[in-house]
Amino acid sequence: MSTLLLEAAPNTVLGNIIVVSGAFIILLVLLRLFAWNAITSVFASRAKKISDDIDAAEANNKQAADLVKQRQAELAGSKEEAANIIQVANDTASQNRAKVLATANEEATSLKNVRKKISSKNAKKLLTQLKAMLRTSQFKLLKSLLDNH
Repeated sequence: MSTLLLEAAPNTVLGNIIVVSGAFIILLVLLRLFAWNAITSVFASRAKKISDDIDAAEANNKQAADLVKQRQAELAGSKEEAANIIQVANDTASQNRAKVLATANEEATSLKNVRKKISSKNAKKLLTQLKAMLRTSQFKLLKSLLDNH
């Protein structure tokens, strides 16, 4: 019996190869008939999703770059506007300074004139008072001299 098994073994191996190959071919045919469309649709949907994600990422990247350019332009505009505001403020301050100085000079001149007028009035008043005092003192002096003689 052992010789029989040895003689039958090469045929069995060849038979096994034929049966396994046939089963594999039947498996491939069944897969092609029933599951191939599902498998390829999963791969196609995955490829479409990846492609859409890449397109969306590129669009978002472009939009971000546009926003960066817009912000830089706005920043440059803001810097120019700030420089203009500072320049206008400096010009206004210079004009106001000149006006304040002119007004102060006018007021000082006016005060000097008023002081001169007051001083001259006071001087005239004092002179009048001194003259009156002198007359009175001269009168008293003359009276005292006359009384003494």
